[in-house]
Amino acid sequence: MSPGCWVSVVCYGRARATDQVNRFQHLRSAGADGRLSGRTYSEDHEMTAQRIRLLSPQGLGQVALAVLPVVAASVLGQIATFPNLAPWYAGLVKPAFNPPNWIFGPVWTTLYVLMAYAAWRILRLPEATPGRSTALTLFFLQLVLNAAWSWMFFYLHSPLLGVLNIGPQWLVILATIGAFWRLDRLAGACLVPLAAWVGFASVLNFTLWQLNG
Repeated sequence: MSPGCWVSVVCYGRARATDQVNRFQHLRSAGADGRLSGRTYSEDHEMTAQRIRLLSPQGLGQVALAVLPVVAASVLGQIATFPNLAPWYAGLVKPAFNPPNWIFGPVWTTLYVLMAYAAWRILRLPEATPGRSTALTLFFLQLVLNAAWSWMFFYLHSPLLGVLNIGPQWLVILATIGAFWRLDRLAGACLVPLAAWVGFASVLNFTLWQLNG
């Protein structure tokens, strides 16, 4: 064998040996971290599947059904509220715990976002899920009452009508939380701030009626 061929054989042998060592080390590392690697792969696979479901026609429809009614309720409420903040609402006698007007915007924006997210979590459940239909009916009912309150209180300049609306509205919200919680605890928890705020608003509404009746 010529010296050149001998050198080639040696180099090839060394390369093969190095490749085998690298493969062994990789397999050993994979064996040591197998559970972690498997879990990471599973999580990545699930995240990919969730993105696919979200971007499917059905997934986008669920997002629209969760978001659009909430946006509509918000817009309808603002149409009735803003033109009547002054001079009518500004002229009412108010209790000491009445919040400043600027706080209502950020609070309701947060609550509407939480409502839409909670509804979406329920909407994505299979339609045959027991309690799903009832939960969504309660959710959309409280949303209708939410929008109607602004028209009854602000547009009609009637704290009394507001009281007649907001009490049942609060009870429906509590029922919605219970229905959501049984299906998806996070969805139910997302509505707890809404119940707290509407409970406070109920007391405020009743007090305004008493002071200005």
